[in-house]
Amino acid sequence: MAQKPSIPKGTRDFSPAEVAKRNYIFSTIKTNFEKFGFQPIETPSFENSETLMGKYGEEGDRLIFKILNSGDYLAKADATLLENRDSLKLTSHISEKALRYDLTVPFARYVVQHQNEIEFPFKRYQIQPVWRADRPQKGRFREFYQCDADVVGSNSLWQEVELVQLYDSVFTQLGLGGVTIKINNRKILSGIAEVIGASDKLIDFTVALDKLDKIGEDGVKKEMLEKGISETAIEKVQPLFNFTGTINEKIEKLAQLLANSEEGMKGVNELQFICDNVTILGLQTAFLDLDVTLARGLNYYTGAIFEVAAPKGVAMGSIGGGGRYDDLTGIFGLKNMSGVGISFGLDRIALVMEEVGLFPETVTATSKALFLNFGDKEALYAMQAIGKLRQKGIKVELYPDKAKIDKQFKHADRRGIPFAVIVGESEMQREEFGLKNLATGEQQKVDFAALIKLLQ
Repeated sequence: MAQKPSIPKGTRDFSPAEVAKRNYIFSTIKTNFEKFGFQPIETPSFENSETLMGKYGEEGDRLIFKILNSGDYLAKADATLLENRDSLKLTSHISEKALRYDLTVPFARYVVQHQNEIEFPFKRYQIQPVWRADRPQKGRFREFYQCDADVVGSNSLWQEVELVQLYDSVFTQLGLGGVTIKINNRKILSGIAEVIGASDKLIDFTVALDKLDKIGEDGVKKEMLEKGISETAIEKVQPLFNFTGTINEKIEKLAQLLANSEEGMKGVNELQFICDNVTILGLQTAFLDLDVTLARGLNYYTGAIFEVAAPKGVAMGSIGGGGRYDDLTGIFGLKNMSGVGISFGLDRIALVMEEVGLFPETVTATSKALFLNFGDKEALYAMQAIGKLRQKGIKVELYPDKAKIDKQFKHADRRGIPFAVIVGESEMQREEFGLKNLATGEQQKVDFAALIKLLQ
């Protein structure tokens, strides 16, 4: 007996109902992207390794799926590396391509490669799958979709204000009211590292701080010590572990803490501008909050950082995130091209909406009616009616085989099809249709005009 097939851990098959729900989210996000002036692009599922490696920090690089070179990939590999089993150094010899880790770095590559064709500022959106060699767990997969919106070619902080509004608009339309849009600034983190005397450990400091909600205060302190950050420096950063108050109160505390850091004060002023204007303009259902521990462990953010938390009471990691990256295109040779972008975590959003019961029933609606098959002559008569109904935008179908009528009724019931249309010899003679409501059992004879009206 053949072994039952399986799929890799961290990947999923999606049923028709699940695909319908995901498409509902895609459609809502896409509609809002375009409403805010973003244009669609697509990039390849895999890139040259050199495009991706070194852009996400040490932790990110380890999570990039490498693709083995075609053919005999070991033929040209360094014999010494093979003998020493030095897999890290060997990888570059046997793998020249990798699956994309996110959509932002490929977008930066796209901008540099097509800079002479693009009108700046360039507002693009991209909805495509990405891959990460992560440990699978609830809400974390190895293959998942990202839905990104980015603006490049503008330093204006009004872009950040608009992206907060975009988050609010999407989640409001999805019915996910009460999400928290957390905001911070990498300049503030740089300023904190500077005032505590740990500027040379900025990345280690921010990566550890970003884990506060996952491993707690003690866990963060332990990781900082392991990375060589002194106990004295950690004592100075103690206030950050219990940073409370309104946004304005938090900004005031940061201004006092960072008074002697020019870089830190730039971050404070940027945050003040964004938060003040978002407050004046207002949000529909989302909340804006300053989270000074928010670091996002990516090397390329240089200004504002965003992360969206699900509504209270829903156990789920972030369902969106992003930030400002002044230097991203510089790594591909295009200097002075600032960008800012956000991403929606489709899979997590779907899980949250499922948990809270937010999907409308119409999302998973199947065909409105199933025409029963009594034979080829009757099927032809039914197909003529089916064609006209489809032209009216009504979802209908014919049971393909002349099977027992009971079997055909059961098929409609299992598919969740609400009506069955009966076309036998007597109905054909009278140019009528038997319409049966499968929920109530009610059955009536109608002409074609009435059939259209009842099924619309």
